[in-house]
Amino acid sequence: MQWAGIILAVIAAVGVLSSSVFLALALIGARKFHRDAQAQAREFEAPGESELPFVSLMKPLHGMEPQLEENIESFFTQDYPQYEILFAVDTEEDAAIAVARRVMARHPERPARIIVNGNPPWPNPPAYSFSRMVEVAKSNLLVTSDSDVVVERNYLREVVPPLLREKTGMLTCVYRGLNRGGFWSLMDAIGMSVEMTAGVVIANWMEGMKFGLGPTIVVRRDALDAIGGYRRVGEYFSNDFVIGNFIEAAGFHIELSRHVITHVVPPMSFKKMWQRQVRWAAGTRRSRPLGHLGTGLVFAVPYGLMALGAAWMLGHPAWGAVALAWTLANRMIEAELVGWGVVRDRVCLTQPWLYAVRDLLGFIVWCASYMPGRITWRAGLFELMDDGRVRMRDHQGRVVEMK
Repeated sequence: MQWAGIILAVIAAVGVLSSSVFLALALIGARKFHRDAQAQAREFEAPGESELPFVSLMKPLHGMEPQLEENIESFFTQDYPQYEILFAVDTEEDAAIAVARRVMARHPERPARIIVNGNPPWPNPPAYSFSRMVEVAKSNLLVTSDSDVVVERNYLREVVPPLLREKTGMLTCVYRGLNRGGFWSLMDAIGMSVEMTAGVVIANWMEGMKFGLGPTIVVRRDALDAIGGYRRVGEYFSNDFVIGNFIEAAGFHIELSRHVITHVVPPMSFKKMWQRQVRWAAGTRRSRPLGHLGTGLVFAVPYGLMALGAAWMLGHPAWGAVALAWTLANRMIEAELVGWGVVRDRVCLTQPWLYAVRDLLGFIVWCASYMPGRITWRAGLFELMDDGRVRMRDHQGRVVEMK
């Protein structure tokens, strides 16, 4: 018992220390985000109509989602002079088509088009959708976004101008989660606002942006052509992440925008939330294995609980209680200064203790990402492999090669 307590105490001490360092890094990263946001605002303050180029806004759709019509509408009401909107769906029976057509009918002044792809011949369906939309896009500035996001009217005015710099080939945005369901959806949403954002601002501070975030990626066509187009990322699960890797490696700068996206989180059961979280975590593990391994040391509350258990075993429960109290405070500080301070998630301001619960859940998900077994996606027709690529299987379970 004594040796078990000592070993557990050492593990807990390392975790409490590492999570404290992570909090300090997150606060430094958040400060840099604010400085960079102010610099962007000064550099691109109120550009004239003639300075804003025509852009192509591309959105893949896949079935019905909460507030889908509101999400789509927000892209049609932009305070921006000229742009087109392209949608892509797999089949003509997709329920999202009717929603998109209703919004298009309310905005005849905005050029818009729906493209029916057919069954995607690539393992990553969204990448194939983007490739099809690029074929008909009229602009060399391509704004890509997910269907489950809603944006402010100044969205395009803030994400487009940085791409006018010669060496900036891509821009991406941080995002906050908007809960449209119950408790488990809330856990998903607050993880986006704090856990994801903290990791992004730290990475941006320490080494600059070398990846993208799916809710918005703006890319110049010449940068996309330099990496071989969307086909280059067509076999990867985390296509938003790796497209940034490839574009940065091709010599282009990637900008983190000051604009914050709202990511709508649908109602979900524990099972659905768990499968989604583990799938994302497993995808991250395969995309950047060393970074994901290190993520195990950024959690706080699990190590506080370990410290409490170890201290109890060693006869000093008060020390364990102090360690646990600090880890809880650690996560609440991070929720306030990152979740509210960076992405303006009001839940993080009014109920920061919820992120402490999410931190414990996140650690369990991280552990589960190392469990053996295959991760499936979209009705099990796509299989995530250990190298981060996706392999397609037909309904008989046979592997389908990428065309």
